Amino acid sequence: MSLQFHRSWMNEELAMWRETAIRFIDNEMLPYDEEARHRGHVGHDLWRKAGAVGLLCSDIPEEYGGGGGDFRHEAVFYEEMARRALSGMNSSVHSIVAHYLLNHGTEAQKRRYLPRMARGELVGAIAMTEPGAGSDLQGVRTRAQRHGDRYLINGSKTFITNGFLAGLVLVVAKTDPAQKAKGMSILIVETEGRPGYQVGRVLDKIGMKAQDTSELFFDDVEVDADCLLGGEEGKGFFQLMSDLPYERTIIGVSAAAAMEGAYEETVRYTRERTAFGQPIGQFQNTRFKLAEIAAHVTAARAYVDRCIEDLVAGRLDTIGASMVKMWASDLQNKVIDECLQLFGGYGYMNEYLIGRMYVDARIQRIYGGTNEIMKEVISRGI
Repeated sequence: MSLQFHRSWMNEELAMWRETAIRFIDNEMLPYDEEARHRGHVGHDLWRKAGAVGLLCSDIPEEYGGGGGDFRHEAVFYEEMARRALSGMNSSVHSIVAHYLLNHGTEAQKRRYLPRMARGELVGAIAMTEPGAGSDLQGVRTRAQRHGDRYLINGSKTFITNGFLAGLVLVVAKTDPAQKAKGMSILIVETEGRPGYQVGRVLDKIGMKAQDTSELFFDDVEVDADCLLGGEEGKGFFQLMSDLPYERTIIGVSAAAAMEGAYEETVRYTRERTAFGQPIGQFQNTRFKLAEIAAHVTAARAYVDRCIEDLVAGRLDTIGASMVKMWASDLQNKVIDECLQLFGGYGYMNEYLIGRMYVDARIQRIYGGTNEIMKEVISRGI
């Protein structure tokens, strides 16, 4: 059966928005996904097409070139991509970058960058992780030193989503290493023609093959002082922490939608696939497994929808967002593993949606802060 939900956050306008997203996905993304998986990125044209339709930065105010909506508009797009295991165009990281600019940037920074991001002219990335610093952001070693009216950036980053195509990178760097967290700042780097800026290889991941994840290198990269996010040094750690609920809710939204897509694909397959003279969906084990999965998916949808409402209302704090990120991504991995088992050997094939969903799901428990870190965050609030 297809699970049906009454979503309290949906309305007629959002339903029409969902149809727009689905048309774009069906016409512009799905037909080229296999090609993008082999290439390792979707290319700039897709970003510009998404921008032309209004699918990028849909919750950024219209005065800065965005769609003027709220997080629900973003969630619709994330859901429809996750249900189809389309990971190549990571509009969520793009939107996270846009929100750092919106929430912490100067007025000039907002007007300079946000309209171009909304149009897909600048693909956004945020360079936090380093070879020796992952979830522990205070271990960042990249330096940004002030020289008059310029900063010189030196260091390297890895696992940077959208890194290969990025035209705008927010670089997390130490402007005063002696101050630890208080010595951290974020620098805005436009990448085109930037001396000293180098994009490394597109990393060979086990999943999310169409998504460009790259290494970035900064060798005396020079930017104007007005490229300091917010215009004040030492605010980087606070800026990063204050926007975590937005990022972690996105992961929960994608997890719930991926579970739904996996469930529906599994139901379809078990009705068509036969063994011992009957559809495998008629065996008790299959029926019971699908019943368990349906219950998990229904619970996840209810919880994630509540978090979407809370985020839009400004009620979702870091602890609540850490909970939904941890729980939903753990459940996503469990549910999709169970679904894959019902496909048998075919589930292990890349040509099957469930196989791609399986390897794509694993990273959800790592990025956005590992689930072990989520437990630490949550426990501090107990």
